[in-house]
Amino acid sequence: MTNDELKRLSDLGVATVYEAAGREGLLDVPLIQLIPGSRVAGPARTVLCGQDDNLMVHAVIEQIQPGEVLVLTMPEPAPVGIVGELLATQVKIHGAAAIVIDAAARDVEEIAKLGLPVWTHFIRARGATKTKIGELNGTVTVGGTQISSGDIIVLDADGAVCVKRERVAQVLKASEDRCEKENRAREKYLAGQTSFDLNELREYVEKKIGRR
Repeated sequence: MTNDELKRLSDLGVATVYEAAGREGLLDVPLIQLIPGSRVAGPARTVLCGQDDNLMVHAVIEQIQPGEVLVLTMPEPAPVGIVGELLATQVKIHGAAAIVIDAAARDVEEIAKLGLPVWTHFIRARGATKTKIGELNGTVTVGGTQISSGDIIVLDADGAVCVKRERVAQVLKASEDRCEKENRAREKYLAGQTSFDLNELREYVEKKIGRR
């Protein structure tokens, strides 16, 4: 996947990509975007930490490749701070494009000042242990979606969606088509037409009412 294609996915955004993917891949958790306005698309680097532990976050740092989205999980999401300013600094220096945390972040003002886009399930000062062995680069689950290293993660103010590696070209094309269709619809709405009529919803409602 080229940088231009990743940039286009990030510009298209989570909602468009999710719909174009057939409503598949949504990370269906209430992610908090620490830097408003940030938009990212990049290949996942997955980490399964031990419960309430961040040892594997320390371990993955040296494996990060530029442009990757670090996806951090635990067996059960919990409000435990597995990333703070010092870990986030290392992640940024090693070139990650963003972090997704299905646990908690802390030092969030300091992390925001770093300029590293972070999406986190919780914000908590509660600290993690550093004693439990987890797994790097395996398949993890966030919000009901399985993510493997190399899958593409798209992030913006709406949250996150995962596109499987083998579907990226297909989903990008479908997303472009959807965007063009929405642009045409927007022009009609600006001219005063309504989605109720253009999408034949009026006809649908009237038929339903008529059958009562």
